[in-house]
Amino acid sequence: MDCKGFLQRLSEAAGPSGYERAIRERVAEEFRRYAHDVQMHKMGSVIALRRGEGEEPRRRIMLAGHMDEVALMVSKIEEGFLHVAQVGGIDPRILPGQEVIVHGRRELPGIIGMRPPHVVTPEERNKVIPLHELLVDVALPPDEVNEWVRVGDLVTFRRPFIPLQKDWVAGKSFDDRVGVVVVGETLSNLAERWKHAWDVYGVATCQEEVTFLGAITTAYGIRPDIAIAIDVTFGSMGDSADGENFQMGGGPVIGYGPNVHPKVHEMLVETAKKLEIPYQIEPLPRGSGTDAWAMQVSREGIPTGVIGVPLRYMHTPVETVCVTDIERAGRLLAAFIAGLDATTMDKLTPRLDVAS
Repeated sequence: MDCKGFLQRLSEAAGPSGYERAIRERVAEEFRRYAHDVQMHKMGSVIALRRGEGEEPRRRIMLAGHMDEVALMVSKIEEGFLHVAQVGGIDPRILPGQEVIVHGRRELPGIIGMRPPHVVTPEERNKVIPLHELLVDVALPPDEVNEWVRVGDLVTFRRPFIPLQKDWVAGKSFDDRVGVVVVGETLSNLAERWKHAWDVYGVATCQEEVTFLGAITTAYGIRPDIAIAIDVTFGSMGDSADGENFQMGGGPVIGYGPNVHPKVHEMLVETAKKLEIPYQIEPLPRGSGTDAWAMQVSREGIPTGVIGVPLRYMHTPVETVCVTDIERAGRLLAAFIAGLDATTMDKLTPRLDVAS
């Protein structure tokens, strides 16, 4: 699969949490190339099924990467300017000067403006402008703004995909369109290189940034025996604290902690070593902040793993990744799935040894 091309198509589409329709079609189009069946879940997720070759009833594994993105929503219209509220976690520090698209009755290009430093007090110059003081300007008279825009309309970043040096790229919404690409790359690897006994459900989930809704509802319906969440994690930066970020280009990051089944973690590490795939370990002493939490507690509980892809500048319009990390994550998961057999669940299920 062309990971870079697929990521570009996803990055340049709009898909705020709860409004993923445009991105959904692009995901389904790619997944159909490698899956036996692709369905749209009634809550908005995309579910691709690649059937295994084992005897029925087959065990099931679910892979989840969320396709929604953080965004803004029009909260008030005042004299042609738009006040906005957050949809997901956008940092107000990065908003002034950004280009945006207002998804009104028709799409309107806009900018997020701010007062120039010449007309503010010295104290105000050194403070972050709160979100309620920022305005979106679409450069139309107030009557035309009222014609085309309503309170509740969505606002997304306007940012083209940016190829950087070698296999590095930047753009918007890589959190977590990167995870969706990893799911696609895994399905592609299974279709082309690996035989597998278990059924594989590759899911592009909706609304992770606000409620985990897609992971909750699809995990409940699929009822997988194992679930893996694929998301981005913090890539190394010059001002980052040691132990809180991971090497860009250093391979997929395998999570470990109470949100992760220890045997699933061990099997992922063993698979990476066997294939000589570089990998990194992320300690997750609490919740992982990913779809893994929602899947782990579905129904009676699901053994869950977490795979991360290092990413810089999270929740900004210039999120940056190394495409090689995406490709390695897909290869790791395909090999992991190929190794699942009839004895796997016995290894994952704790036993109480009773002395005779």
